[in-house]
Amino acid sequence: MVTATFRFYDGLNEFLPRGRRGRDFTTSCARDATTKHMIEALGVPHTEVELVLVNGESSGFGRLLAQGDRVAVYPAFGTLDVQAVQRLRSWPQGRLRFVADAHLGGLARLLRMAGYDTLYDNHYHDDDIERVAREEGRVLLTRDRDLLKRRTVEFGCYLHALDPAAQLRELFARLGLAPGVQAFTLCLHCNLTLRAVPKEAVLDRLPPMVAATHETFTTCDGCRRVYWKGSHHERMRGLLEGVAARAADVELPRTPDTTS
Repeated sequence: MVTATFRFYDGLNEFLPRGRRGRDFTTSCARDATTKHMIEALGVPHTEVELVLVNGESSGFGRLLAQGDRVAVYPAFGTLDVQAVQRLRSWPQGRLRFVADAHLGGLARLLRMAGYDTLYDNHYHDDDIERVAREEGRVLLTRDRDLLKRRTVEFGCYLHALDPAAQLRELFARLGLAPGVQAFTLCLHCNLTLRAVPKEAVLDRLPPMVAATHETFTTCDGCRRVYWKGSHHERMRGLLEGVAARAADVELPRTPDTTS
């Protein structure tokens, strides 16, 4: 058995016991333990890690730990100079798509409102979410760290915040989602693309006051819900604009300190 010294940075410390946060600590490692094995054994899901330095050198998850190794572990960053380091993950090509676990219904609706394809069902089991994320290349969103530690989960994000709007800000900051917002293009309930529709085609589905005061509508061909630019639309637009404005990428320090 070997011992190694670990230091976790920034938000990764929230996964650790208080006595290990923001400081070096030495621990015993299992026989033939890899960096990934020990990081997760210490409580941090691999999906949350962007960079690992072992003795000051960039390392992959598969590196076997040796006696006296010093391991610095950094979180996923929105921007990172990767010229001289080994980045431990690359996100799916193209526009990101998501699958949210059963406790993130509010966040799922907000992501759909922002135009991001997000699957959600409050009857999803963990196995269902894991399978959908793997088969469809979706980013798994959860507050269950054990779900993110599953071997087949490649793309995932742990949400630290509890409030859906705060969760949206957190996700926008981490993944740089603000430039890709396509507000009010997806159904909040079905996740299907909305289409413009003439007022006459949906008149029988409109409240009298809405029919009298609005002329522009979209509809979902799945659930047949009708959307218009009412007061709720304006509140939600304001929320999206505020989230996008406040979501700033976190940058990795230029010279990581693995000893302090």
